[in-house]
Amino acid sequence: MKNYLVNILLFFSISLFAQESDLKLWYNTPSGSVWENALPIGNGFQGAMVYGNVEKEIFQLNEGTVWSGSPNRNDNPNALGALPEIRKLIFQGEYKAAEKLTNENIITKKSHGQTFQSVGNLELNFSGQQNYTNYYRELDIEKAIAKTTYKVDGVTYTREAFTSFSDRILVIKLSANQPGKLSFSAGYSSQHKKQKITINSTNEISLTGTTSDLEGVEGKVKFNALARFKVEGGSVNADVNSIQIEKANSVVIYVSIATNFINYNDISGNENELAKSFLDKAFDTNFDKLKTAHIAKYQKYFKRVKLDLGSTAAAKLPTNERLANFRNVSDPSFVALYYQYGRYLLISSSQPGGQAANLQGIWNNSLKPAWDSKYTININTEMNYWPAEKTNLSEMHEPLLKMIRELAETGKETAKVMYGARGWMAHHNTDIWRINGAVDGATWGVWNAGGGWLSQHIWERYLYTGNKEFLKSNYEVLKGAATFYADFLVKDPVNGWLVVAPGNSPENAPAAHQGSTITAGSTMDNQIVFDVFSSAIRASEILEKDKEFADSLRTLRKMLPPMQIGKYNQLQEWIDDIDNPKDNHRHISHLYGLYPSNQISAYRTPELFAAAKKTLLQRGDVSTGWSMGWKVNWWAKMQDGNHAYTLIQNQLTPLGVNKGGGGTYNNLFDAHPPFQIDGNFGCTSGITEMLMQSSDGAIQLLPALPDALSEYGEISGLKARGGFEIKDLKWKQGRLIAVSIQSNLGGNLRLRTPNEIILKDNKNLKKASGVNSNVFYQLEEIEKPIISKESDIKSLDIKPFYLYDVTTAKGKTYTFLIK
Repeated sequence: MKNYLVNILLFFSISLFAQESDLKLWYNTPSGSVWENALPIGNGFQGAMVYGNVEKEIFQLNEGTVWSGSPNRNDNPNALGALPEIRKLIFQGEYKAAEKLTNENIITKKSHGQTFQSVGNLELNFSGQQNYTNYYRELDIEKAIAKTTYKVDGVTYTREAFTSFSDRILVIKLSANQPGKLSFSAGYSSQHKKQKITINSTNEISLTGTTSDLEGVEGKVKFNALARFKVEGGSVNADVNSIQIEKANSVVIYVSIATNFINYNDISGNENELAKSFLDKAFDTNFDKLKTAHIAKYQKYFKRVKLDLGSTAAAKLPTNERLANFRNVSDPSFVALYYQYGRYLLISSSQPGGQAANLQGIWNNSLKPAWDSKYTININTEMNYWPAEKTNLSEMHEPLLKMIRELAETGKETAKVMYGARGWMAHHNTDIWRINGAVDGATWGVWNAGGGWLSQHIWERYLYTGNKEFLKSNYEVLKGAATFYADFLVKDPVNGWLVVAPGNSPENAPAAHQGSTITAGSTMDNQIVFDVFSSAIRASEILEKDKEFADSLRTLRKMLPPMQIGKYNQLQEWIDDIDNPKDNHRHISHLYGLYPSNQISAYRTPELFAAAKKTLLQRGDVSTGWSMGWKVNWWAKMQDGNHAYTLIQNQLTPLGVNKGGGGTYNNLFDAHPPFQIDGNFGCTSGITEMLMQSSDGAIQLLPALPDALSEYGEISGLKARGGFEIKDLKWKQGRLIAVSIQSNLGGNLRLRTPNEIILKDNKNLKKASGVNSNVFYQLEEIEKPIISKESDIKSLDIKPFYLYDVTTAKGKTYTFLIK
């Protein structure tokens, strides 16, 4: 006990969450013309990139429903007739012929998906300010405010900007520390062909427009960006396209953006009335009150989780310099900043009532962004939401869950028309119109597990919250995903297993399959079907309904192919043992079973666990940005904190340094390249998994703490499955020194810890064994035995641990001491 108290005193003498004051991205140079240098702000509906330029300030604007096209479907009805022949060719090993037929009959002949589009720029032009000094700009992610300051001729100028969480507008305040010193012009620019800029009699600027036509789908989303000015002192005049402000003391600009989009099949809204209503509501409120309300609503989410990893001298440098130095210096607080930046980006790009975060969140400066900035649902969209539940941002999950329900509606017709199946499905890509058809090409587009994977987010929400009403209202989505596979699976003529055909292992094309991705029964497909069946079975049991349906799924589940270990001791990616140990493909899709799924475990399936590690080593570390983010999670599951940290270092490297791989831009956006936001979210998830896991029958504390972060640290607010919340978790010199956990649902709390622990009242804990009695931690066992072609699998090299059970009461917090 004495050692415990000494440790606590030492910890608090060093820290006391000093990291909170360091939650800023800051720079001593403007962005210039580089979009990836600008700083992102957003409220889940509007997004803006703040450049921080002195003479020509730019606020690049987005609104979450500004997409090309209009309601449409892109199913290919030819698929159903061609399906038997495609399957026949696959089973005969004629993969290229199957690919050709797939391109001709399954890939859509209509739209390959619409594109998320920029609204335009609000531009502020200041003349005579080229000779500035004392330049500084920041993004305060603790308050969700961007700020720029500089000095010209002895006058200090300040700009603050935020996208209000409380009022759904962009607010910009410009001020000077001497009266009458603010003079500038303000106007819009836009790339849209169908757009118009007008100024009314009250000097309000309006940018109206209609989004683009694309691939035969007429653009019908109408938008209106309204800017209104509140000027203290000076004069306001208008010319044809801009507002001129002369010798003002301060100016507040209110920007509201709205569209006619109501939902994926209804665009009958009035964008002009809606934009005006947002603006009218906020305009009579002064800046300070708007700012206070904005901060309060944002911090309701953000402040739930605190992370302190300590600080070094490196933290005093601008963010771009910290990024450049990170691989070579000790800068633990940079990891904490990047972690919280991921949470900031999710809060800012995904709010209840808004659209799900797309490939770029809510930030895009183009009419034709890479991959259309759509929803790529063979990894990227799912990765966006990995931090949602565990980092205490459950509400941010709502837009994705709504999108899944909508896809379940549109996907019923796709399943029926294309595959003659019941239930619902989606391929590898979708957009705001909730298309479900196969796009782009057979190389990746034919993959039909997008709906199955997405459906697991509904199950995950239930596991974290225990909300039975939520599960009941979403049960048909889980059942529909399982029903599709029940109809779609076909028997493999060689082994008799039920397999997905055609399918693929995104987006890998093995030489042994004639360089084609088309296959039957890829490991990832099998794993996803296993999870879809398992979650539907469990939901049926919990809700006490559809017993016969659940029993039929159990029968089908036993007929799925088992995971297999190949000749290189690797986890096989395909049914055949055709993996190439020199393959460094960015997708390692067959490790879905390790994470985000829980089918591969150090404690339940040790041989598969070892094979997954061998696969990770063979594939290597450096890859595209999102791929490295996924690898942080995998190495955390491997309980190898040092290797996970190496991946964080690789990811937090300026673009261009990692030969042949991605990295990070100066504004800490993930670089695929180009920018994809999933890498940010993936890494935030991975850091969480390094400190706490709740996916393998217990809450495991510090499972993958790296040496670089082991000196001391503290985290609070993490959520775990079963309604548990980590109220406080502290460590020093690699050793757990304190933990307290709140039980929001009651039930058994099983802890896996690196140290022996006792309850605060000095009661010894019950040593745990067997299956966890907590229903949220009861895992489906692998139905078939592991097939291994090698018997000399090396030891797992996992950390020793202690396993305890604590019976908890709903609403009570349990504090544990370290022996």
